[in-house]
Amino acid sequence: MDSGNKPGQLTQTRRCHPADFSAIYETINSAAQAYRSVIPADRWHDPYMSTDTLESEIKDGVEFWGIEQNNRLVAVMGIQDKEEVTLIRHAYVRPNTQKQGMGTRLLRHFESLTKNPVLVGTWAAARWAISFYQKNGYQLVSVEDKNQLLKKYWNIPERQIETSVVLADHRWQEGSQSR
Repeated sequence: MDSGNKPGQLTQTRRCHPADFSAIYETINSAAQAYRSVIPADRWHDPYMSTDTLESEIKDGVEFWGIEQNNRLVAVMGIQDKEEVTLIRHAYVRPNTQKQGMGTRLLRHFESLTKNPVLVGTWAAARWAISFYQKNGYQLVSVEDKNQLLKKYWNIPERQIETSVVLADHRWQEGSQSR
């Protein structure tokens, strides 16, 4: 086990298993409360992610990893390979364990798993999420690239494309300059 940022609390980064489904669901929906009243009202659902949607995401190839703290899943992040890129999908840390470096730890873990450029989509109004990725070296792509990337690699409605942004790691940025 890895030691976490708080003394006395043991944390472990691990691949999630089917038995973790409820904990993944709870983690996503507890952390997603931050989006309530921030994202467009027509995009908010309660719960934010249904069990059917989560099942569909997993069947579509999203592989979840998580951080356990004292035997409780407190952070999750999905990774999904799509053609020549890797997507970060559904990154959430339970509210009572945020600001402890868990999101960064999962992000760095994913970056080490792939040689592909990494992309992440999030809500344009989720300034805290955008800031998190920017602090970790990701850059916002142009609106034109965002629209193209969201249509190519994500399966989301047009309204969500309109209200989202895409951030890219240095590998995508370097490759986009040669395109």
